[in-house]
Amino acid sequence: MNMRKVVKKVIPAGLFAAIEPYGHLTEAVFFNVINGFPARGLKVIGVTGTNGKTTTAFLIHRMLHESGYKVGLMSTVGWGVGSEIEPQLHHMTNVSSSELMGRLKYMRRQKVEWLVLETTSHALAQHRVWGVPYSVAVLTNLTHEHLAYHRTFERYRDAKRRMFKLANRNKKGLRTGVINADDPNAGLFASDIANTVTYGVKSGDIRAVNVKLSPSGVEYDAKVGSDDYHIKTQLPGSFNVENSLAALSVGRVIGLTSQQIEQGIAALPSVEGRMTRIDEGQDFDVIVDYAHSPDSYEKLFKDIKPVVKGKLIVLFGSLGGGDKGKRPLQGELAGKYADEVILCEEDDRQEDPDQIVNDIAVGVTKAGKQRDKDLFFVHDRTEAINFAVKRANKGDTVLLLGKGHEKTIEDADGEHPWDEIATAHAALKNRS
Repeated sequence: MNMRKVVKKVIPAGLFAAIEPYGHLTEAVFFNVINGFPARGLKVIGVTGTNGKTTTAFLIHRMLHESGYKVGLMSTVGWGVGSEIEPQLHHMTNVSSSELMGRLKYMRRQKVEWLVLETTSHALAQHRVWGVPYSVAVLTNLTHEHLAYHRTFERYRDAKRRMFKLANRNKKGLRTGVINADDPNAGLFASDIANTVTYGVKSGDIRAVNVKLSPSGVEYDAKVGSDDYHIKTQLPGSFNVENSLAALSVGRVIGLTSQQIEQGIAALPSVEGRMTRIDEGQDFDVIVDYAHSPDSYEKLFKDIKPVVKGKLIVLFGSLGGGDKGKRPLQGELAGKYADEVILCEEDDRQEDPDQIVNDIAVGVTKAGKQRDKDLFFVHDRTEAINFAVKRANKGDTVLLLGKGHEKTIEDADGEHPWDEIATAHAALKNRS
């Protein structure tokens, strides 16, 4: 199909002339037009940032669902309406414009009131979400990521700022930004939108105090004016203080009561592939997590290391064709915090697997690890997970990072079925 010719027949000449230079935008406009702009009438909460997007989106979705709203969700992990969430099988957060319009039509038929839409810098840069009426825009944080595509941090940041600008143009929406005040870029995002609510641990309109961390979740108090909140989650990790603060802030923006906010946040039991514990009766911990950036590594390792009774064994790889600059940074952090590091495939795609692990190993060895002593190369991920759990003893913790919820793994000949959680369960059952 020659998309240009098809679009030219459907879209008015003046509009076509305006959008044609933007490539992906032409496709997005076309699928909006032929599907009757299915997002119209929806109230959309967009969630963007480097880390924490998925968990924050799930917290907001669950909070609205528990409050009695008909609410849709589109995230890296899954999509659907209410409690009917299907796995996201694509290796991306935001699907193509054509598929997005189909999902939006389904949600409109389901009479969805609110849609929580996790939104990536790629989707914003490629105009895949054109036509989506963002009402509330949420920023979790912004760190080093996706520079293989965006080339510079500034371009990456500015792609995410587009979501706030889109929300600001929506005259029928709340035109409100919910922004992590502890992020150095908070001011720039605030300048893109009419109204703001900020949150944070160190600063912000809504701040967490009396924070308590435990293996079963986080707990803290927050006060805004005359309103007091006691937030308790089932999600462990200090980063979930910020994620739940973002959800709390959204709840306030859309008018939920303190009881609705507290109960909604507390109701989310877990998010697949985010700090997922694998239990087969073993006397050591195995945890699957999607962490795949230096910032997420550092936050995770700082939380985990103090509570590990034995060795910390970390297994990971890095995306082929992705941001090569982050690889030695990941490696150095793993080498600094872990007792043993196992490097394996993540999604090699078309890149030389040896080159990927060698790039990571530069950082691991810089942190003092030595090959075949406390640094190991096991390319096949299944073999690597088996190797990791066999090395674990009583009190140790094994972290399996980078794949999380994903249902495929990619190499040079394409995608293959993958399930990190099931593979970890099998490795423990087969351990001898």
